[in-house]
Amino acid sequence: MHGRHHHHEQSGHGHHGHGAGNERRVGIAALLTGLFMVAEVAGGLISGSLALLADAGHMLTDFASLGMAWYGFRLAKRPADWKRTYGYDRFSILVAFANGLALFAIAAWIVVEAWHRLGQPGEVLGGLMLWVAVGGLAVNLIAFYVLHGGDKDNLNMRAATLHVMGDLLGSLAAIGAAIVIIATGWTPIDPILSVVVALIILRSAWYVVSDSGHILLEGAPTGLDTREIKRDLEAAIPEIADVHHVHAWSLTEERAMVTLHARLLAAGDSTPELTARRIKDRLREAFGVYHATIEVEFEDCADHAKSVG
Repeated sequence: MHGRHHHHEQSGHGHHGHGAGNERRVGIAALLTGLFMVAEVAGGLISGSLALLADAGHMLTDFASLGMAWYGFRLAKRPADWKRTYGYDRFSILVAFANGLALFAIAAWIVVEAWHRLGQPGEVLGGLMLWVAVGGLAVNLIAFYVLHGGDKDNLNMRAATLHVMGDLLGSLAAIGAAIVIIATGWTPIDPILSVVVALIILRSAWYVVSDSGHILLEGAPTGLDTREIKRDLEAAIPEIADVHHVHAWSLTEERAMVTLHARLLAAGDSTPELTARRIKDRLREAFGVYHATIEVEFEDCADHAKSVG
């Protein structure tokens, strides 16, 4: 349950080291995607292919997503200040959420346009469409290779990789449509496969919006159960009588945070400072949580609230 968090945030240097590598990889992928997107739009307009325009629309959101993710990695390097005491890391989560919503809009546009095309099919230049789609496949393969070597625990990196994978499938759909048009002249295959691309985009959008939205709503990190934290600490540290008011959330997918109250046994010989240190060590070792705020109590809870799990 907790293995996913064990190696997160092991040090500030490790965190920034990943960030620098991620920034470089995302920057390269953004450049590749943006350059080919322009070519794909031109190819789609000249050939009359909705499949190419659909894939270009997906690449547009990817370019925006990768560009903002790149900026997010750069912004995250800024130190925390009195206004933003946790720093700027969560900007990347806002970027992911906004781009996920944009993907929904792009997918809806593709489906509506495909419906119109099925009702009024137009001429599609299959040869040009095929060459542009093959070029898109090559660019997406390179971008996927670049991103695949990045930090897989980072939401922006995983979302970017998923976007590019969607582009890969979109290019394959456009290639398939072009081959069918060249071989048979049956142009409805173009809007039909465009809808397939839209469904791929929707899947990506749901993934990005649900994960980033969960973080923005201060949801507990995936795999981190506050009930298990309570049980584990009470069993592992003898001087603890009760653990309550346990809250867990994350700034980004890599930075889990926990606050809790621990009531100590009156007869215990441990100092509050030593117990707090033991709790922090246990949270780090068992749950991969490297930032915890502990309130130690001996009698009634300072918040005058009934202890909760």
